[in-house]
Amino acid sequence: MRFTFLHAADLHLGSPFIGLALKDGEVAERFAAASRNAFSSLVARAIEEGVSFVVIAGDVYDGEWKDTSIGLFFNREVAKLHRAGIPLFVLKGNHDAESVVTKTISLPDSVYVFPATKPKTFRLDDLKVALHGRSFPDRAVTENYALTYPDPVPGWFNIGVLHTSCDGRPDHANYSPCSVQDLATRGYDYWALGHVHEYEELSRDPWIVFPGNLQGRSVRECGPKGAVLVDVADGRVAGLRRLALDHARWADLAVSVEGHEREASILGAVEEAIRPVADEAEGRLVALRIRLTGATDLDAAFRSDPRRIADELQAVAHRCHDDIWLERVKIQTREPERARSDPGLSAIDLAATLREAITDPRFRKEAAELIETITARMPGGMAEDGRPLPEEIDTLLADAAALVLGRTQPAGC
Repeated sequence: MRFTFLHAADLHLGSPFIGLALKDGEVAERFAAASRNAFSSLVARAIEEGVSFVVIAGDVYDGEWKDTSIGLFFNREVAKLHRAGIPLFVLKGNHDAESVVTKTISLPDSVYVFPATKPKTFRLDDLKVALHGRSFPDRAVTENYALTYPDPVPGWFNIGVLHTSCDGRPDHANYSPCSVQDLATRGYDYWALGHVHEYEELSRDPWIVFPGNLQGRSVRECGPKGAVLVDVADGRVAGLRRLALDHARWADLAVSVEGHEREASILGAVEEAIRPVADEAEGRLVALRIRLTGATDLDAAFRSDPRRIADELQAVAHRCHDDIWLERVKIQTREPERARSDPGLSAIDLAATLREAITDPRFRKEAAELIETITARMPGGMAEDGRPLPEEIDTLLADAAALVLGRTQPAGC
């Protein structure tokens, strides 16, 4: 027997995109719309491919609904699957656990939700498929759920559905922790995982797969996002096909300024680096971060007027594609070593003084306290990347020193 099913996870419908909203409300709204459009594309592709069923391994929602609009949207889309005769199996993760999302909208009877009280097995008799899973009752689950899942149904194709950090992953909370070995010893044919936002095949015997999230939500989630089609033949996985379903993308480019003596040459290097990103996006909105790195005589000039260089880089991006939005420019350049050692440069004494100041423990302590005060007044208390602002103290102090140095140097230096 041959059939295909679709495995997705981490839709995060209703994500507020706070960091983006602080910079550009219109772009934040477009990314929020992209999350919904990506799910609509998933449903359309499932119907087009004629899949036998769909599995969503957690975090359909980003959290408690502000109103019922996001629930009604999800219901509208899954009703299309229902009319096409495609069952949907949903597991709740840490973002949409039973204690987190309390509002409800009635779903079609072809939608099966794994309970949070104990593992449950759903059976598709005509396909001889058994799906085993357990939803999260609360946001933080520290128990190894995999060890409590039922034995496989003999002679059937067995799928384990689990929201987990499996072996631990950077930037992901250690929820429902387990190991690849824990999963492999259950005797299932395929593990449909969720929680980790990057595509990853942890094993092929048995298949253990993170499909990644459906739509990137920050600069830490770059590149294509989507789901996977799983082809099954004679009771075994015959192959996987990744689907790019996202409607907007993030990109992070590091461009070295080494070897470029003029600003025009640097801008040309940036344009050359952006073009492949624009081509891969295939017309999608792109939120782009650019990091200028390396030694250059223009270091102080860049840091003293970051707004101007950001505008120049945005113009460069628009030459590549009209829907590339410059999310941030990070000036990570440095002055050449010869500039540090040449006593003839006019600003060398000031530069040395600034370098000494930003490494002084007392000064850093006072600066950190000031940053904490500012952070407390920011929405969410976080920087753009979701990291605490105090963690960027080195970058903040270096930028401040360069700004002072750049504005005190005589013109032409």
